[in-house]
Amino acid sequence: MNHRKRRGGLGHNRSYRRCLIANMLKSLIGYGRIEITLAQAKELRRHADRLITLAKKGTLACRRDVIAKLMVRHNPLSSKEARMAKGGNLSPYNLDRLVVRKLFDEIVPRFGERHGGYTRIVRTKRRRGDGSLQCVLEYLQGAQPVASEEA
Repeated sequence: MNHRKRRGGLGHNRSYRRCLIANMLKSLIGYGRIEITLAQAKELRRHADRLITLAKKGTLACRRDVIAKLMVRHNPLSSKEARMAKGGNLSPYNLDRLVVRKLFDEIVPRFGERHGGYTRIVRTKRRRGDGSLQCVLEYLQGAQPVASEEA
């Protein structure tokens, strides 16, 4: 029986869905927020929160798991491409590597004390062509300092 089994199919087969989620995750990490449909946002939120939880461990094995989930392909670079990547130039060979670095160096430290719920879904409008509900999926700003009531 298939009771209580969550399936977020998004209307695609497994391999296409895996690539779709990996690309949306890379865009979410790179830009901090993306505009997608509500069904895609609900499915992507699960993966994004699990990715942050995994990256918070900070081990080499976790970094390799994140690279596998984001489907980052580390092709050997030529000497010219290596110089471009080392110089910080945003070449197409360096973008995925920068996404992994940004996740571990900038995003994960923001959520050091937080135990889940790293993303927010804000519904915006209906798409003109098919009327599907659009929303913005974004990372939260991190831990907010608690305001004291001494006045």
